[in-house]
Amino acid sequence: MLNHTKFFLFGLSALLCLDAVAQQASPAPAAQPVAQSVTVTTTVEPIPLSESDRSVQTLDTRQYPLLFNSVVDYLSLDSSLNLQSRAPVGVQSDLSIRGTTFEQSLILLNGLRIDDPETGHLNLDIPVPLDAVSRIEILHGSGSTFYGSDAIGGAVNLITTEPVVPLTGSPFSFTAKAGGGNYSSTEQSFRADYATKPFSAQLSASRDTSGGFIADRNYASNAISAETWLNLKPGTTDILVAASDRPYGANQFYGAYPSWERTKGWFASIEQQLGTRTAASFAYRRHTDMFVLFVDDPSIYENNHIDTAWQSALRRADKLAANVTLSYGLEANGDAIQSTNLGRHARNQGAGYANLSLPSLGRFSLSLGGREEIFSGGDAIFSPNAAAAFTLTHTVRLRASAGHGFRLPTYVDLYYSDPTNIGNPNLKPESSWSYEGGVDWTPANGRLTLTATGFSLHQKDGIDYSKYSLDAPWQATNVGNFNYNGAETQLRLRLPGSEHLDLSYTGVRATSPPKGLISEYAFNYAAQNAIAVWTGDFHQLTAHTQVAVIQKTTQTAYPLWDISLARNSGWLRPYVRLLNLSNTGYQDIPGVPLQGRTIMAGTAFTWPRRR
Repeated sequence: MLNHTKFFLFGLSALLCLDAVAQQASPAPAAQPVAQSVTVTTTVEPIPLSESDRSVQTLDTRQYPLLFNSVVDYLSLDSSLNLQSRAPVGVQSDLSIRGTTFEQSLILLNGLRIDDPETGHLNLDIPVPLDAVSRIEILHGSGSTFYGSDAIGGAVNLITTEPVVPLTGSPFSFTAKAGGGNYSSTEQSFRADYATKPFSAQLSASRDTSGGFIADRNYASNAISAETWLNLKPGTTDILVAASDRPYGANQFYGAYPSWERTKGWFASIEQQLGTRTAASFAYRRHTDMFVLFVDDPSIYENNHIDTAWQSALRRADKLAANVTLSYGLEANGDAIQSTNLGRHARNQGAGYANLSLPSLGRFSLSLGGREEIFSGGDAIFSPNAAAAFTLTHTVRLRASAGHGFRLPTYVDLYYSDPTNIGNPNLKPESSWSYEGGVDWTPANGRLTLTATGFSLHQKDGIDYSKYSLDAPWQATNVGNFNYNGAETQLRLRLPGSEHLDLSYTGVRATSPPKGLISEYAFNYAAQNAIAVWTGDFHQLTAHTQVAVIQKTTQTAYPLWDISLARNSGWLRPYVRLLNLSNTGYQDIPGVPLQGRTIMAGTAFTWPRRR
């Protein structure tokens, strides 16, 4: 294991030396890349990504639509994320950020929570198809100041955007895709856009199926969404309705049983812009989970869970001065569950937050924020956050941040009970402090970006299913304090022509568990994750290859190699994806084997024809 402190200091020293060399021997001025303006996950107003004082990753899902097939495929590009899948195409995957557990990452859709209150195993049960998502923002480190519970390790925000009004021609556009591969796998999707200045709409749908690479591992993943934008006098009205249905064989998912599971989700939201500085939003989510322990005889053991959640927010951003912005808001949300195993329960909470942003204080930038969250019964948690940056030279930028995070126990944590797993209604909320320091180096020619970040996370009252005897059942407990220390680095290189090379690495080390403790989840993290990604355009073709080497604490390192090729212009666009080309036998979750080499091929139809 790398010594992360030495690694980070070495990276900082190397960057400063490289910067000095670059300034002494700078080439002729090159064309500068266009500045990218995105909404960073931790703010309510658009700011340039380069001005964010946090470690943030942004993924454009519209640039190469045929090279990936699910949100999970895109998330696997980030070395600080550990995707622990039980089935392909996001049918069921656990998400961990910087070594934290799968319960400690927050999933958002347009800034609204879609985490599942039943269990974090279902947090990535995304209600919208991939075609509905235009970009994904990933925050590394605590985000509880802005979004409350669960964002201890970080947050993932899925963003949908209004279709662009064409300058000429029809306001209507359409794209459809169909393909298939081994294991009797199929994939279909379509998206229809209608865009005018007063009104825009988008309809998206997807379906993925497989016969399974072993018995009882078949699946079907279905999703559909409709979104409309009305550009009214007070501001844009955004209405989104989505639904998903995922039945799948769950053989060995939760033990050596031929199980079966089916989840269904419904999500609806409305956001109203009130001028240029204020937005009001409301969302409702309903999710069902049916689990059968023995697929051939459901009467032996069956669980049915129905959970609902609502949320509302009123947010505003005021310019106090030329370089001073105050963002603040009020939020309320609640969730409830009705379950054959967990019983009937409900809880509500309300919160107020404020953030003061000073993006340009000479060479400095500063952000200070805080959130007060009040829960049913009167308990409250305050979560502050501070972030700062200093421009050392015109190509080197130093940054640091500190923030508080927390997580409420899920209903499974609190109330689940079977012969091998026991919940605990007396669990305390998890809390944490997250610290990080980093450096960004961007030479003047704009072709290279190198970032390095060291981070430390200190948890209190961490929740895990654990036991001290092999014969004992798993018990949900506050097992104590966890500390995670690590480093992440990324190099992005724009090669001649339209080729891009991304190299990234994240290493994490946690404190040892208490003596004699047998942990089910907390210590099965990715200790090291290295990813190399190359993408290039050649005439009418786009090629992509990705190699990841992952070392879990419970396993030796294993490689995963994917290759994709697609036509990037014309009416018809054939594609092929070769997944796990090395045919690696591996398990993201101990005891749950995943499929080997997979070949998927198909064709997309696009109208009107465009690049």
